[in-house]
Amino acid sequence: MDLQVIILAAGKGSRMKSQLPKVLHQIAGKSLVQHVIDNSRSMGASHCHLVVGHGAEQVKNNLETKGLDVSFAMQTEQLGTGHAVKMALGELKEDQPTLILYGDVPLTHHDTLSQLVDIHKNDPSGIALMTCFLDNPTGYGRITRSENNLVNGIVEHKDANDQQKTINEVNTGIMCCNSTQLKDWIGRLNNDNAQGEYYLTDIIAMAVADGNQVTTAQPMELYEVEGINTLRQLADLERVWQKQMAGQLMDAGVTFRDPARFDLRGTLICETEVTVDINCVIEGRVTIKQGASIGPNVCLKNCTIGANTEIKANSIVEDSIVGNNCSVGPFARLRPGTHMQQDSHVGNFVEVKKSTIGEG
Repeated sequence: MDLQVIILAAGKGSRMKSQLPKVLHQIAGKSLVQHVIDNSRSMGASHCHLVVGHGAEQVKNNLETKGLDVSFAMQTEQLGTGHAVKMALGELKEDQPTLILYGDVPLTHHDTLSQLVDIHKNDPSGIALMTCFLDNPTGYGRITRSENNLVNGIVEHKDANDQQKTINEVNTGIMCCNSTQLKDWIGRLNNDNAQGEYYLTDIIAMAVADGNQVTTAQPMELYEVEGINTLRQLADLERVWQKQMAGQLMDAGVTFRDPARFDLRGTLICETEVTVDINCVIEGRVTIKQGASIGPNVCLKNCTIGANTEIKANSIVEDSIVGNNCSVGPFARLRPGTHMQQDSHVGNFVEVKKSTIGEG
């Protein structure tokens, strides 16, 4: 069966205090919504349907210039998450598993989403729902359960009574269900609630009333289901992402002088015995070979650094190839088209462009 994905990305994001649509703000040099699309593709999704609203043309243009294969559905009025999903229903194939994600929740692990999809595959008539447990669940929809501990509904915070507000299992909004059933449930939603909106969460009670089971899964880490609504939250998740990337590189044999002062905004392929000093920025696709040393405040973009080569402090290397046993800097700039052959050297305050520096 083909997995299809609906990504909700129509919100204005007024708390970001920015003219840029919220989902186009970036983590690690990639927009929030592109992180979500990439996560979907990693799941093998055959179709990604993006619901857009505020800044729709800007979002479309941004994704199209990156060649991302998604279809767009327009939500002209923000009438709730259920209404947003409804805008994409016409694009869905019948009787297929459908994963619902959010354009401002960028860091959900592949394994976490795979777990949710597998739960649905084991019970195709039910709903697989991602929940989590919070010490302070204020503002979140609460998961209600029967005496048998089975999920029987979700109550939004503003509609919850005092007893329900003590529940600390909350809804993340991420779920997987059958597309045909989803269309039926969405068609039966009403907006009789404190917000006057069509809540996607109301389909949980509908599914249970129809005799279907709702099975829950939890993320491995809470940050996986954190949405971004403010620039502070954006900065917090940026550091979470960078810590994860630095950790993976250290596990592969890279030494960081301080992994908290490192920014990866692309793909970094490192061999062993590589040392990276503080405040380095990696952009695009960069390869660093065995034994290389990267000094402090260095920027590397779309380049290859050879084995046992030293890039000294405050240097910039862009769209260039640096061979083995070379030395660059400090305060050097290699501009696009530069090729430093083995055992060559570029000293301080030197700029090179579209040139080959010969061996030795």
